[in-house]
Amino acid sequence: MRSSVRHAFSSERTRQRGGDRADCTMTAPNYDVIVIGGGISGLSAAKLLKASGLSPVVLEARDRVGGRTFTARNKETKWVDLGGAYIGPTQNRIFRLAREYGIKTYKVNEQEKQVHYVKGKSYPFKGSFPPMWNPIVLLDFNNLWRTMDEMGTEIPREAPWRAPHAEEWDKMTMQELIDKVCWTRTVRSFVRLFVNVNVTSEPHEVSALWFLWYVKQCGGTMRIFSTTNGGQERKFQGGSSQISECMARELGDRVKLQSPVYRIDQTGDTVVVETLDKQTYTAKYVIVAVPPSLNLKMHFNPELPSLRNQLIHRVPMGSVIKCMVYYRENFWRKKGFCGSMVIEEEGSPIDLTLDDTKPDGTVPCIMGFILARKCRKLSELTREERLRRICEIYSRVLGSDEALHPVHYEEKNWCEEEYSGGCYTAYFPPGILTQYGKVLREPVGRLYFAGTETATEWSGYMEGAVEAGERAAREVMCAMGKIPRTQIWQTEPQCVDVPAFPFVTTFWERNLPSVGGLLKLMGVSTFLSAAAAVGLVACKKGLLPRS
Repeated sequence: MRSSVRHAFSSERTRQRGGDRADCTMTAPNYDVIVIGGGISGLSAAKLLKASGLSPVVLEARDRVGGRTFTARNKETKWVDLGGAYIGPTQNRIFRLAREYGIKTYKVNEQEKQVHYVKGKSYPFKGSFPPMWNPIVLLDFNNLWRTMDEMGTEIPREAPWRAPHAEEWDKMTMQELIDKVCWTRTVRSFVRLFVNVNVTSEPHEVSALWFLWYVKQCGGTMRIFSTTNGGQERKFQGGSSQISECMARELGDRVKLQSPVYRIDQTGDTVVVETLDKQTYTAKYVIVAVPPSLNLKMHFNPELPSLRNQLIHRVPMGSVIKCMVYYRENFWRKKGFCGSMVIEEEGSPIDLTLDDTKPDGTVPCIMGFILARKCRKLSELTREERLRRICEIYSRVLGSDEALHPVHYEEKNWCEEEYSGGCYTAYFPPGILTQYGKVLREPVGRLYFAGTETATEWSGYMEGAVEAGERAAREVMCAMGKIPRTQIWQTEPQCVDVPAFPFVTTFWERNLPSVGGLLKLMGVSTFLSAAAAVGLVACKKGLLPRS
């Protein structure tokens, strides 16, 4: 009896859904592909589809395009990137788009010295990483980066869950790996900052496998952290939002703003997508180009497969407030500093800064990140209180009272963004990548997935967004029979204007022992010396035969 009632109710609900679906599709505009998300990834997908003769439409929840890139424009700043901003060598796809649209880039200033602030003192330096003078700390520091890069060589970019030690490394947090590899508090402190800066999360929150993969697919520890010749070398003159704005202009009225997607129905011959304001669109295929966790805002019919459904519940976003402090003049350059600061102090709101002065020297500014645990803590303060604390730490690090007197301030708390949920990227906690990673890019029926999280090169960056969007577009074209499967993944020629130079390691960097290795060596040497001394005494006393 119960089963027959349940069957009757289910049949009626199915008829109602079918009726609703028919009503929707009668007036819904028809496209080849619906792209959900008007960030760089979604727009890159739509651009390629349109160039290939197909008819896409882009549904963007916000009142602007750009996603996690956001350029604000006002008289105080001219323009300022409050979201994704930095590009560098090996990020060839984003440079290709910039060339196409005539958007120029410029180098972030690193002419003068950087500053490493630790234990209340400032130490000027040149290079990617601050130098370590204590010989034991130096061994520990060198071994850490060498070990991370060596472990990264085992991890496939396209499938980190297939690494030989994937299960073992995925069960570990990055904090556990740090504790296992590092011997000194100094290096443990610095690598915590390294994790915070790169993935806006804490070492105890992220899988060691995922973080090692993340660093590897960005080119290694030097490439990801460096300004010159690294991921932070350049910015777009006029702001990064121009990339999305140019693609949107090219697509014209195919881009629909303020259109948050509420429902995706692929039970019929076409896919029906409904927005919150009850607009409906139909297409043969859909590309979902938003962070995985934002899939939770959408209702799927039929329901998502179990692994995909659980994946989107398990990959949170990082936490960051991007802060821009403006001054009357570049007082830091007058003191011989370039504006880059690495600040190791728990009480400091900011961990890392870069000079954000305009390329012509106008609008002097220092950009700083409030990251991870500090972001969550300081979000409770007022904007004015955050600015006061930032200026105080800049004053101490740079040794100048001028830092206490800003003329303007901009900030963007990405944790408040409803249609991002955080920045820069989603991260994988321990145990998730090996169990769920394989479905990250796996299509679900006629749904395909883009977004920078699905990239295999520079995931988390604008470059990764372009790679993922174009790959998803080619997957759709393959499904339509327009291209062979061998053309889905394509390499990008190196940008001639921004060549990538190799990071050369010295003989000593490659061969110096770790602290543990040194202690073992010293232990063996001490034992042999002691044994030789005992043997000599024994021989002299006639306790051992001379031979």
